[in-house]
Amino acid sequence: MNIEITNPAELQKMNPVFGQVSFDNHEQIVFCHDKYTGLKAIIGIHNTVMGPALGGTRMWNYANEWEALNDVLRLSRGMTYKSAITGLNLGGGKAVIIGDSKLDKTPEMISKFGEYVNSLSGRYITAEDVGTTTEDMDRIHEVTPFVTGISEEKGGSGNPSPVTAYGVYMGMKAAANYQFGTDNLEGKSVLVQGTGHVGETLISYLRKEGAEVYVTDIHRDKMENMVVKYGAKIYEENDIYSANVDIYSPCALGATINDNTIYKIRAKVIAGAANNQLAVEEVHGKILRERGIAYAPDFLINAGGIINVYGEIVKYSKEEAMRRTENIYNTTLEIFKHADSKNITTQLAAMQIAEERIEKRKKENAAK
Repeated sequence: MNIEITNPAELQKMNPVFGQVSFDNHEQIVFCHDKYTGLKAIIGIHNTVMGPALGGTRMWNYANEWEALNDVLRLSRGMTYKSAITGLNLGGGKAVIIGDSKLDKTPEMISKFGEYVNSLSGRYITAEDVGTTTEDMDRIHEVTPFVTGISEEKGGSGNPSPVTAYGVYMGMKAAANYQFGTDNLEGKSVLVQGTGHVGETLISYLRKEGAEVYVTDIHRDKMENMVVKYGAKIYEENDIYSANVDIYSPCALGATINDNTIYKIRAKVIAGAANNQLAVEEVHGKILRERGIAYAPDFLINAGGIINVYGEIVKYSKEEAMRRTENIYNTTLEIFKHADSKNITTQLAAMQIAEERIEKRKKENAAK
């Protein structure tokens, strides 16, 4: 008897990977479990045409395993495009550990995760992300060489957040140049959503240039710290998306640009560090373009972190990493130009260029 299933949710329950809405021809999904340390992790390898899949390990207290899988699929795919658009010889991968990093994480759990990374023999190289630290990367390095973002004392490049923030800053200035005719941010109002390591460093750059910075975060003490350290202002209204600012900078979790928020946004530029900011890329990217909002694709302008840790693999200096990250400014302008010439969204323009590079490398590899 044939059973026809028309409900996508039911299909996903029966076929949780290949039927998952975020599955995009991923090469490999690895489920990692160790009952003794409590480790539950998923490693997603999206594409290795350009090189080994590199991407950070995120530890998050997901509501369920389906949510964790969805996140690793979206994030690993984004890393493929991030490396390709930036011109790095890397593929796209990501890992998630299910749990509260403040309560559940132990040294033994992190070491066990490192063993799973090592078992992939270099197809996946891990790094720091939300919920993991440079110290964690040092611990992983004790059991596998396939890790970046280790401490400078141990020969690594350290915390990639400052370089990530610099790239976002460069992308924001380029988007401002496109939208306002100048990249001078002095006097421009910017709402930064999320005041973690990347958000804080971005705020410092903006304040030094004279931008008027508003901050929002789920932690009140972090916002108050930004006021004291940088002279930022706390955005006190309930609906941050309706904020009357020039630039909206999402630097927390993704999908903040969605059906519920997109028509509220009053900012003329969106440029932030969060991954996967568009809940539905095609739909929401098109609406932003129709509304005349300049969107700097997140996987392009937040690439400073991977540029930084890539230096550990190919052995270039911190100064070279900053120079390459500064070029995000030029690439962002090129993306806006390409989008206008093709009358497409900036998200699609950036993806097309990345895909062209991947296809070119694929043909080169086949010819060898």
